[in-house]
Amino acid sequence: MRKIPCGLLPLAVAWLCLGASTASAQAAGTPQDRAAAAVHRVNGNFIRDNATTKKTPDWPSYGLDYAESRFSKLDQVNAGNVKQLGLVWSYNLESTRGVEATPLVVDGVMYVTASWSVVHAIDTRTGQKLWTFDPQIDKSKGFRGCCDVVNRGVALYEGKVYVAAYDGRLIALDAATGQKVWEKNTIEGQKGSYTITGAPRVFKGKVIIGNGGAEYGVRGYVTAYDAKTGDQKWRWFVVPGDPSKPFEDESMARAAKTWDPSGKYWEAGGGGTAWDSFAFDPELNLMYVGTGNGSPWARSKRSPSGGDNLYLGSVVALNPDTGKYVWHYQETPGDNWDYTSTQSMILANVKLGGKPRKVLLHAPKNGFFFVIDRTNGKFISAKNFVEVNWATGYDTNGRPIEIAAARQNEKPGDSIPGPFGAHNWHPMSFNPQTGLAYLPAQNVPINLMDDKDWKFDQNVPGRPHGGMGWNTAMFANAEPPKSKPFGRLIAWDPVAQKEAWGVDYASPWNGGTLTTAGNLVFQGTADGRLLAYNAKTGEKLWETPTGTGVVAAPSTYMVDGKQYVSVAVGWGGVYGLAQRATERQGPGTVYTFAVGGTAKMPEFVQYRMSKLVEGVKYDPAKVQAGTMLYVSNCVFCHGVPGVDRGGNIPNLGYMDAAYIQNLDKFVLNGPATARGMPDFTGKLSADEIESIKAFIQGTADAIRPK
Repeated sequence: MRKIPCGLLPLAVAWLCLGASTASAQAAGTPQDRAAAAVHRVNGNFIRDNATTKKTPDWPSYGLDYAESRFSKLDQVNAGNVKQLGLVWSYNLESTRGVEATPLVVDGVMYVTASWSVVHAIDTRTGQKLWTFDPQIDKSKGFRGCCDVVNRGVALYEGKVYVAAYDGRLIALDAATGQKVWEKNTIEGQKGSYTITGAPRVFKGKVIIGNGGAEYGVRGYVTAYDAKTGDQKWRWFVVPGDPSKPFEDESMARAAKTWDPSGKYWEAGGGGTAWDSFAFDPELNLMYVGTGNGSPWARSKRSPSGGDNLYLGSVVALNPDTGKYVWHYQETPGDNWDYTSTQSMILANVKLGGKPRKVLLHAPKNGFFFVIDRTNGKFISAKNFVEVNWATGYDTNGRPIEIAAARQNEKPGDSIPGPFGAHNWHPMSFNPQTGLAYLPAQNVPINLMDDKDWKFDQNVPGRPHGGMGWNTAMFANAEPPKSKPFGRLIAWDPVAQKEAWGVDYASPWNGGTLTTAGNLVFQGTADGRLLAYNAKTGEKLWETPTGTGVVAAPSTYMVDGKQYVSVAVGWGGVYGLAQRATERQGPGTVYTFAVGGTAKMPEFVQYRMSKLVEGVKYDPAKVQAGTMLYVSNCVFCHGVPGVDRGGNIPNLGYMDAAYIQNLDKFVLNGPATARGMPDFTGKLSADEIESIKAFIQGTADAIRPK
């Protein structure tokens, strides 16, 4: 569709472009006009009114409201009629990698992102495209992020759509046309391999964004930009920098006392990247940040004498006006297991001991469900929601009671939960009517062992993804892990700190949740379904196929008096690169459902899996060297040849022999760089490529049924 400059829009919309702040969203007739009028009204008051005085007819922010509750007050679709849900329309996102975005909808206009940070504006009344914006990411640089080229969505504010691009740019778009208004490079001047996959938030006229990259060696921070101009207003670093230089503020000076400078932690950045979760309490004037893991993972390398390493694995409260530190609670002191606290935070008001409390609910990677006083950061309670083997619980001061063996990583040992986390980024929701939080829980078996010879940015064969820039200072799966994989939906009572009900799934890596006043919980699954449950009892009430696995969370909204449920589907994320639980694949797709919908599902195709590769000539003496090179350059994307089945990236053990025989033509500036394949020119020699070929074919031969 042709993009219309603001000055050429109809008079009423042009007036809005000049700054009018009160106009009816129904005044203009075309979808573009509605988009301009509706999003122009979105500000702090709109988001608060939508969540409080109204029955959440719109979904204007990532977690629906500032509390990130993902609880919709809509009840037109309810436990009594949810069985009548049917497809109204589907929309092709034209993507083949992971889709993690929650669709935002205001007055019937949807804004959703696909992989590679591409933004789509859709008319929800018809399912037709209004516009798309492609930030033109250099796809050959996709390897600079650990966890797929995903994006979790946009923010809306006063006529603009904000998207944080994979390569670190924050971009403001005109909501009606998709044209760029301003752009800022959020990683300019920083060292290391930064990316952004998270959704921005707008608090008090400031666009808030963090970044990822702790696996590579970066220093995490959070930045606020003026929503109108893009001017940087403040930046708060999560961990301290080089102690020979002045600290940015008192919080960094305090944090530095918890790090051992003999480890020169600042060379690997320290980590702590705030790559996903934020929340905001307007009454307290506090914004909350979930912080990430250490860089490197092994505390023995980044801080040899120990220490809590503030503010890794923490919830931190900041003043949104200034970015000034207010308080923190550290959930995983001295993180040693990639236990990020970036998972979704929910602000809730609950009764504890018969008294109302303002709390923050959190279920991070480490496997414990936390209830924290959000006014001051004081610990209230914590209980493990899955099996864990690193701590037995938390004491009354809010410190974990660690199991000593959990830090003894001289030999391979299962870390439970592992680095994929007991709960990853997939959003949880909280229903104040049931008093339950709905949590995607999981285990992905991995064992860890310290790499005693690790040095920063030293690429040595055998170090996990070292050729791609990873700096974990640990080996992964040096021996086969013993724990079992699982995926589970848990309805958790945060007051009693126990599971109310749960549902087991076929695989880890299931989608985020949505809960509603209709006594419903919606969730998509890794095995390609969208389901609705009774929020009180867990009884399955409805399901529909989605073709491929679902990782994102659904949203719900009202248009012209009718309630709709939408979910963006596209298998991926770090687990979904090399693993899957379905036999079908398709492009990223938005599905929209309503009671009485009768549209047909789009067609999907079967995954194309050839038989195990055979016939590639190789020197058996090169297999061992090829194994180490494969671990350093290939395994996290392609999986183990023939053992794994492939996810949204193919498993090389099931490729046609011609691909493996001519591997050099694909890894050295090959055609797949346009789809995200790294260019290994200058990184792999001809002999090393021959060794990798030997490992691929040798592994296929070793596991082939005799």
